[in-house]
Amino acid sequence: MLNHIIYMSRAVRPLSDQDLQELLEQCRRDNALHNVTGVLFYSHGNIAQLIEGDPAVTEQLFEKIALDGRHSNVVKLTDKPIEARSFADWSMAFHPLDPSGFEALAGFFQPANAPSTPETLTIADALLVNLVRLAVFGPEAAAEDSDPLA
Repeated sequence: MLNHIIYMSRAVRPLSDQDLQELLEQCRRDNALHNVTGVLFYSHGNIAQLIEGDPAVTEQLFEKIALDGRHSNVVKLTDKPIEARSFADWSMAFHPLDPSGFEALAGFFQPANAPSTPETLTIADALLVNLVRLAVFGPEAAAEDSDPLA
C-alpha cells in the first residue's frame, strides 16, 4: 500500500539557488533511503510538496518536515492512500534567482516547463496539485500551461 501527502508552507527566509540545490540533493538522498518519491515546488518563499511512499514512512517524514525550522505555516492539504506513484523521479520546480546556468541543474525545472499532471492522480488530487502549483507560482505560470489539469 502507498500513501501520499500534499502540504504547503512558507520559507522563513528566501532560499537562494544554492540553497535549493542543496535542498534537492538532501531530499534525493533521504528519499532514496526510504523509497519516497514526489515533487517540490518553490517560488519566492512559497513551498508546496507532494511526497509518496509507504504510509508509515510518509507520516514520519511529514512530522519531521513540519518541525523543520526552514519554514513555517505548514498546512497538510491531503493525506491518503494511493494505488500508484505519480512522481517516480524526484524533481523540484522553482523560479531561479539567476536564470543563467539554470539549464545545467539536473532535476530542476522552471514553472513554465513543468510536466503535465500525471494521469495516475485522481481528478480531485490533480486539481489539488494544480491549485498548489497556482498558489506557489501565481497565475502567470498557470496561464503558460494550456492543459487545464496541468
